[in-house]
Amino acid sequence: MLQNTGALAGRTLFVTGASRGIGRAIALKAARDGANVVVAAKTAEAHPKLPGTIYTAAREIEEAGGKALACVVDVRDEEQIRSAVEQAVAKFGGIDILVNNASAINLTGTLGTSMKKVDLMLAVNLRGTYLTSKLCIPHLLKSSNPHILNLSPPLNLNPIWFKNHTAYTMAKYGMSMCVLGMAEEFRGQISVNALWPKTAIQTAAMDMLGGEGIERQCRKADIMADAAYSVFSRPLAGPAHTTGHFLIDEDILREAGLGDMEVYAVEPGHPLMPDFFLDVETDVDTPSSKALPSSTKTSNPIEETFALIRTVLSQDLVQSIKGVYQFDLSGEHTGSWFVDLKQGAGLAGQGLPPSPPDVVMSMDSALFSRMFRGELKPTMAFMTGKLRIHGDMTLAIKLEKMMAAMSKSKL
Repeated sequence: MLQNTGALAGRTLFVTGASRGIGRAIALKAARDGANVVVAAKTAEAHPKLPGTIYTAAREIEEAGGKALACVVDVRDEEQIRSAVEQAVAKFGGIDILVNNASAINLTGTLGTSMKKVDLMLAVNLRGTYLTSKLCIPHLLKSSNPHILNLSPPLNLNPIWFKNHTAYTMAKYGMSMCVLGMAEEFRGQISVNALWPKTAIQTAAMDMLGGEGIERQCRKADIMADAAYSVFSRPLAGPAHTTGHFLIDEDILREAGLGDMEVYAVEPGHPLMPDFFLDVETDVDTPSSKALPSSTKTSNPIEETFALIRTVLSQDLVQSIKGVYQFDLSGEHTGSWFVDLKQGAGLAGQGLPPSPPDVVMSMDSALFSRMFRGELKPTMAFMTGKLRIHGDMTLAIKLEKMMAAMSKSKL
């Protein structure tokens, strides 16, 4: 892992969404240098499902060697941001680094996304980033080495990253467009960059979104904290200066001399899930944890797979998933199949589902077989563009619960 050098000692970071996850990890990394950190986040009281508040984060920062200021900030609220900025300047004398980390996510298609959710994502991701930057910039301009770092992806216009969640992509790319514009506007005055993970990062939100076992495919938030630290350590001028770039965590750390990324893996050696917005040129495979017994390898593996699916259907599985799946298969075994996990003890078979599907998954039949043999998770297949999903993305992820049940039954 990247060692602290003291480069951020005495400098002040304003971090949105710093009560947990990546924002918290960046704050703690800076605190170990003796930095001042403004914890600007909404969570003042403990959430029943998501750990951490602005006060617990502030306490951890001070225990790590930094100084902290906890501020209740909803980045949709201009007055709350302005108040936090004023408090930061009054307490620490200025602001040197802004980390726009606060973000809202909803992975649904156009017809399945309410305008309330669209407005939330645009207000938090796009407007919140723009507004927080606008209010911090007058103070950043007074710093000797100011940085703005947005936790947002490269502007990849591959349609695959729009088709299943257009609203989220527009909102997230809005953060990236702030980098594009502000870097040029303040060139030579403020370093403005974006940072994005190469793989999925384990956070409480990811655990909720991905379900049981998702953490095995993730890296720790420490990799993003170390990459951010490396960026902040670069001077405003000179050959190491960086501005207007869309940086990837692993690339930054390799440039810094780190060769072993396994230290950041939640489970070293386990295949990792690529993150959104990064095109993957080759398959991302997982080792086969369960091969189909030779007796089940027939001329139509899809029929055999569904026979096995029916053996694990139960009321408990229905209660935990509550969704209707339709699989449109192409290739050698073309056809439509369904799994109804919304009523009774579940139902699975060939053809269209008896009730409208909540999610339609289109793929080659060979890919379907690989997924249900445990060789490739749906999330990985989707990330590589080999699986097309229409409908509720969270249900697509929950499908892994059924696959886990099949594995336990010694598929």
